[in-house]
Amino acid sequence: MPKMKTKSGAKKRFKFTAKGKIKTHQVGKRHRLINNSPERTRNLRGTDVLSESETRRVKRWMPYGGGI
Repeated sequence: MPKMKTKSGAKKRFKFTAKGKIKTHQVGKRHRLINNSPERTRNLRGTDVLSESETRRVKRWMPYGGGI
Protein backbone atom coordinates (compact mmCIF):
# COMPACT_ATOMS: atom_id res chain seq x y z
CA MET A 1 0.00 0.00 0.00
CA PRO A 2 1.54 3.37 -0.94
CA LYS A 3 2.00 6.05 1.67
CA MET A 4 -0.21 9.13 1.68
CA LYS A 5 1.55 12.41 0.96
CA THR A 6 1.45 15.34 3.35
CA LYS A 7 0.67 18.73 1.81
CA SER A 8 4.06 20.44 1.87
CA GLY A 9 2.52 23.85 2.55
CA ALA A 10 0.74 22.49 5.62
CA LYS A 11 3.83 20.94 7.18
CA LYS A 12 5.59 24.31 6.95
CA ARG A 13 2.75 26.28 8.55
CA PHE A 14 1.20 24.07 11.25
CA LYS A 15 2.39 22.10 14.28
CA PHE A 16 0.43 19.67 16.44
CA THR A 17 0.09 20.04 20.21
CA ALA A 18 0.18 17.01 22.51
CA LYS A 19 -3.63 16.89 22.66
CA GLY A 20 -4.03 17.04 18.88
CA LYS A 21 -4.83 20.72 18.48
CA ILE A 22 -3.05 22.66 15.77
CA LYS A 23 -0.81 25.65 16.42
CA THR A 24 -0.19 28.31 13.79
CA HIS A 25 1.11 31.85 13.54
CA GLN A 26 -1.12 34.82 14.30
CA VAL A 27 -2.69 36.47 11.28
CA GLY A 28 -2.50 40.20 10.75
CA LYS A 29 1.20 40.74 11.49
CA ARG A 30 2.74 40.89 8.01
CA HIS A 31 1.86 44.19 6.36
CA ARG A 32 -0.37 47.28 6.77
CA LEU A 33 0.61 47.40 10.44
CA ILE A 34 0.27 51.18 10.64
CA ASN A 35 -3.52 50.72 10.66
CA ASN A 36 -3.36 48.57 13.81
CA SER A 37 -3.28 50.06 17.26
CA PRO A 38 -0.16 49.26 19.29
CA GLU A 39 -2.31 47.20 21.65
CA ARG A 40 -3.55 45.00 18.80
CA THR A 41 0.00 44.51 17.51
CA ARG A 42 1.11 43.40 20.99
CA ASN A 43 -1.81 41.00 21.30
CA LEU A 44 -0.88 39.31 18.02
CA ARG A 45 2.47 38.04 19.35
CA GLY A 46 3.14 34.35 19.69
CA THR A 47 1.10 31.50 18.27
CA ASP A 48 -2.60 30.78 17.93
CA VAL A 49 -4.70 27.59 18.03
CA LEU A 50 -6.98 26.84 15.09
CA SER A 51 -10.73 26.56 15.51
CA GLU A 52 -12.50 23.19 15.51
CA SER A 53 -13.68 23.43 11.90
CA GLU A 54 -10.30 24.52 10.55
CA THR A 55 -8.59 21.79 12.56
CA ARG A 56 -10.62 19.11 10.78
CA ARG A 57 -9.65 20.57 7.40
CA VAL A 58 -5.92 20.82 8.19
CA LYS A 59 -5.76 17.31 9.67
CA ARG A 60 -6.90 15.98 6.29
CA TRP A 61 -3.77 17.50 4.75
CA MET A 62 -1.45 15.94 7.36
CA PRO A 63 -2.37 12.25 7.60
CA TYR A 64 0.61 11.22 9.77
CA GLY A 65 0.52 14.08 12.26
CA GLY A 66 -2.35 12.74 14.32
CA GLY A 67 -4.86 13.41 11.57
CA ILE A 68 -8.01 11.65 10.53
